[in-house]
Amino acid sequence: MPYMKLNDLNLYYEEFGTGEPILFLHSAYSRGILAFSGQIQPFYTKYHCFYPDFRGHGRTICNSLDWDSQKICDDMINFLKALNISKVHLIGYSTGGGIGFYLASQYPEVVKSLTVIGNGGVIDDAGSDEFEPEELLKNNKIDFIDKAKSLHYDAHRGNWKYYCMQEVNDWRKHPNLSDKDWNKIKMPLLLIAGEMDHYATSERLMNIKKVCNQAEIMVVKGSGHRPHMPMENAKEVNQRIFRFLDTTN
Repeated sequence: MPYMKLNDLNLYYEEFGTGEPILFLHSAYSRGILAFSGQIQPFYTKYHCFYPDFRGHGRTICNSLDWDSQKICDDMINFLKALNISKVHLIGYSTGGGIGFYLASQYPEVVKSLTVIGNGGVIDDAGSDEFEPEELLKNNKIDFIDKAKSLHYDAHRGNWKYYCMQEVNDWRKHPNLSDKDWNKIKMPLLLIAGEMDHYATSERLMNIKKVCNQAEIMVVKGSGHRPHMPMENAKEVNQRIFRFLDTTN
């Protein structure tokens, strides 16, 4: 699979399909094709799909181990420019949804539509303390640590503690949009959340809709923070996204 040199990083990405481009923006602690495993086969038959590993994640390599959602937003714009993509659909999950909000507000001319899954548009650091490296060790979360080591070894170059601390820092600071930022999001917008998702609650989605009144909302019954994943309601969510994308053409 390809790498792309972008300023200070060597960005790894997967690419499938033909047609209009979709940029998939993955969640924290994940990679592009893992966060969207339920969207690869259904989407590539209809769209040109890009699944990058963010700065600090997966197989993307950078000399600096520092990153945050804003830096990743800038990376994604540089990535699209390098691909000569002037207009793109965005699908972002969790942290990737926050990055999608940044892209849509800071570069609205590039974003044809935005679908956000599992992000309420506000900072919510509930539970972040449990993911600090010292707490993971204290609570014997060996399985989680081993996954962080293996999934992101190329990115953190063996320094899993620093990687986890970067994740926690980003969790506590993003997304952070001003009223002016929200008012710039005018493109078609689809907000998806599981009914039991404490981060993307119905109230938070409705607050976004008060500012972005074009927003469509889908609350997936019986789901939590991962409604689009194969073990939850991938088929239902995919069908809803396809209907939404059809209206943007």
